[in-house]
Amino acid sequence: MMKTNECEILCIGVALIDSIVKNLDPTPVSASGYRAVSGSLHVGGEAANEALALAKLGHRPSVLCNLGQDEAGELVLHRLSEAGADTSLIRRSEHPTPVTTMFVRDDGTRQSITNQAHFYNFHPEQYLNESLRPKVLILGSLFRAPFDDPAVTEAVLRFAYDQGIPVFADTKLPNSRPCTLEEIRTSLPMITYITPNEDEARYYTGKENPEEMAEVFLQYGVKNVIIKLGSKGCYFCNSETCYTLPAYPIKAVDATGAGDNFLAGFVSELLHGGTVEEALHFANACGAICTTAAGSSAGLKNREQVLDFLKRQ
Repeated sequence: MMKTNECEILCIGVALIDSIVKNLDPTPVSASGYRAVSGSLHVGGEAANEALALAKLGHRPSVLCNLGQDEAGELVLHRLSEAGADTSLIRRSEHPTPVTTMFVRDDGTRQSITNQAHFYNFHPEQYLNESLRPKVLILGSLFRAPFDDPAVTEAVLRFAYDQGIPVFADTKLPNSRPCTLEEIRTSLPMITYITPNEDEARYYTGKENPEEMAEVFLQYGVKNVIIKLGSKGCYFCNSETCYTLPAYPIKAVDATGAGDNFLAGFVSELLHGGTVEEALHFANACGAICTTAAGSSAGLKNREQVLDFLKRQ
């Protein structure tokens, strides 16, 4: 069991296995056979992606998630431990570890197939107590299980808010139970930074441009809004300032996990004492580097790699 104050960054959300199929040829080669350029297995899921990136950037993140008592769960646990993440908070249950099949196109865009294991409503709030005092809490998948349940979201955010812990909430489009901003109205003011991508922000706000999207989140009480714009960079807004930062040009291989690496980079640079703008540049670099390899954690190597990348821009 961890001692008080031993937890620097707590990542809560989903950990799973991504089965990535690269460039599937839709033309069958037999009655039931297809060809693809490659197929590979990777540890994924928001909590795992962020923790792996943070560990590479020099931190020791703690992960709170559910894994099954199965080979997929063992693989996730091994990978996180090997990277240096703290896994003492990970719960094991009879529910299977989620496995996602990802079809990745040549330009890095992708489609995914989920299954019932993704929708298990794990209750992370049951494992939070005052002895656990992270400097930062990252909520990996707002609007997806377990954070498609307003009561779970409220309880986790209340835990952080009552202890003065800043919350960084990434978002996802629903893949099971739809959840709206209005349903979590009382929870949103407890979020320090929210980081939807453009599609997610459009879906939840009903707006078409980043300025209007951000304004909706701010009106709900979120302190800072970062809208990830893919190849167009990112848009930042709070009550004092708003601006857009361009993305770094790069040849994308696979966009899986780019947003999670972006968030990890942003948190890391803030913890290193950087300004918000410096942290956004660092985050953009982490997201870009992630897309240069298949899988969510193969591209990013360490902090020095990111700093060198930034020097060359």
